[in-house]
Amino acid sequence: MFRIKRYLKPYLAHLTVAVILLFALANLDLALPDYLSRIVNNGIQQGGVESAVPEAIREAQMDKLTIFMDAADAEDVLSHYTLVDPNAETLVPEYDSLVETYPALADEAVYVLNDDVNKKEIERLEPIVAKPLMVVYGIQQAIENPEAAAQMGGADMGFDLSKLPPGMDVFAMLAKMPASQLEQLQEKMNAQFEALGDQMLIQAAIAPVKAEYEALGMDTAKLQNNYILKVGGIMLLLTLLSGITTIAVGYLASRVAAGVARDLRHDLFRKVEGFASAEFNQFSTASLITRSTNDITQLQTVTVMIIRMIVYAPILAIGGIIRVLGRDASMTWLIGIAVAVLVSVIAVVFTVALPKFKLIQKLTDRLNLVSREQLSGMLVIRAFNMQGFEEERFDKANLDLTANSLFINRLMVIMMPLMMLIMNTLMLAIIWVGSHQVAAAAMQVGDMIAFMQYAMQIVMAFLFLSMMFIIIPRAQVSADRIADVLETELSITDPAEPRAFPSPFRGEVEFRHVSFHYPDADEDVLHDISFIAKPGETTAFIGSTGSGKSTVVNLLPRFYDVTDGSILMDGIDIREVTQHDLREKIGYVPQKGVLFSGTIETNLRYADENAPDEALATAMEIAQVADFVSGKEEGVEAEVSQGGTNVSGGQKQRLSIARALVNNPPIYIFDDSFSALDFKTEAKLRKALKERTGDSTVLVVTQRVASVMHAEQIVVLDKGKVVGKGTHEELMKTSDVYQEIALSQLSMEELS
Repeated sequence: MFRIKRYLKPYLAHLTVAVILLFALANLDLALPDYLSRIVNNGIQQGGVESAVPEAIREAQMDKLTIFMDAADAEDVLSHYTLVDPNAETLVPEYDSLVETYPALADEAVYVLNDDVNKKEIERLEPIVAKPLMVVYGIQQAIENPEAAAQMGGADMGFDLSKLPPGMDVFAMLAKMPASQLEQLQEKMNAQFEALGDQMLIQAAIAPVKAEYEALGMDTAKLQNNYILKVGGIMLLLTLLSGITTIAVGYLASRVAAGVARDLRHDLFRKVEGFASAEFNQFSTASLITRSTNDITQLQTVTVMIIRMIVYAPILAIGGIIRVLGRDASMTWLIGIAVAVLVSVIAVVFTVALPKFKLIQKLTDRLNLVSREQLSGMLVIRAFNMQGFEEERFDKANLDLTANSLFINRLMVIMMPLMMLIMNTLMLAIIWVGSHQVAAAAMQVGDMIAFMQYAMQIVMAFLFLSMMFIIIPRAQVSADRIADVLETELSITDPAEPRAFPSPFRGEVEFRHVSFHYPDADEDVLHDISFIAKPGETTAFIGSTGSGKSTVVNLLPRFYDVTDGSILMDGIDIREVTQHDLREKIGYVPQKGVLFSGTIETNLRYADENAPDEALATAMEIAQVADFVSGKEEGVEAEVSQGGTNVSGGQKQRLSIARALVNNPPIYIFDDSFSALDFKTEAKLRKALKERTGDSTVLVVTQRVASVMHAEQIVVLDKGKVVGKGTHEELMKTSDVYQEIALSQLSMEELS
């Protein structure tokens, strides 16, 4: 595909915007599992309490916490709170709103977390606050339920709450303990909590925080609902943004792909328009049609997929891996195994499918070739009763393509269940391992759910990338086929500094020692051809089949270029002017009349779309087609089917002649253009043509001696050589080849 990458340059702005949007889309999608985890962990399990650092705490409770902190930590924590005392002489301005939030503030002093404390500071404070919170909460629970009281911290803590005298203030006692004993107690407490780890310690400390909020009179049910609604609202917003971004990326991808396909079709058609016959020999018509349609459509489809997946998938995979490692690396090995198995399956499929992908376009070419031949030659097929043979040919091409396509589809059908099996097995493994970690208090349920979603995203990203490695080779085949046409060097080109024909243009044609051989041919088919065709005269070419008559006249419009010698028009070598200027001077009627779908008028105006109606009428009159056209109810608006299949061979030839006459060029070429006409119609046409083209140079290729008897110059060809040149009377005396042809068609009396 690198051979046609230049077609993406006009759409770099679109691609840049698409990449930015895909980056945003990947991050939006990666954010959703984290928010879901928060809903499960914080919203459901923790009742909407997000942090182990309380937003507010009673002064009495804070005093208890500081007992289990060293002086530096206590000072650090208190510096982030403001003490609000209802008995103070001057109340803080926001006192009323604080009482509404914390009703207990009406009766006792409360520490309120400062507004300027950021998330980073809270995360730093959480381990410091969580440990004393757990200790204080545990002591309070034991005091409230003496039967369940156990040694606080175990035997190593140094005291048993159940043995203390009733009514004794445990915290007052602890506060009066010597500093050395408190330090020992704190060290033992820290040792107890180290086994949990900071994350689980913070999670466990949420229960004391929630209990403190209840003691403050807060509506904890509302707190939970508000948290879930807030996070759920963010998830909905992210989902909406993700949907909008997906639509925008799809639009940009489709626009780029459609634009690239349009430009490729345009340039491909322009390139084929410039092909000479030598280039057409390299590519069959069916292959060119396939390349212009099927191959470009294939590229268009893949371009959309590349833009949407090739950028999105790596971002999603890398982002997912980073988030998984940041959350919990203990189950990352499960994703590694799943990705390894997935890539292995894709590698096997890729190895098997790639040759088939390369073959499918060639088989499509073959099917198009057979179909085109059969449709265009249907009458011949019926005439020779070869329907059965042609059905077998079509069936073989069709079945070969079908078998190849079925093989690829079967691979795809097998692959998708395998992909689902891998992903479902991965999910089961995550649930199995994760549930054990949740039971061991090493992981929260929300984290496990988030891990599952990240795992799915990572595996899907690798699946997208793997699928692209299967699809891209097929697109590469199509891209190479298109590039082969676009990069074909034209054998006939315009000169770098073209000359102009002299004005006024006379139309004298001179072949000067012209020799020619077809590309890749070993021998010349024309040898040293020389003649001059003058304006106002008819120069006819006659000879046996294969003598080179049509080849001679096809050299004049540069359908081929001469191998040796030169062709001049008004003294200018035709290779020194542009092809447009050259062909503008020529009215060409091919051996096989070609009409285009449309109307008679559109076919006649093919020579000059601005031609007046009078010019059309005159051309039809000269070409002896006026009666045929006027006999139709629609007249010149009568429909012409594709290829002119709804008109006879003679009518097609006459319409082709009329089309050439509309432009009134100074040079006419009639390449055996009267072969389908009866002698009477041909005679009338030649007479009218002589009157119309009296000042033009007329070159006529024919098999009929009667058609050239009155020509001013007859060139007799035999095996690519000029074996006679002159008028009919002169050649009857000097050319044995001409005499033989003439006598084979007419009697001596008719030739006299």
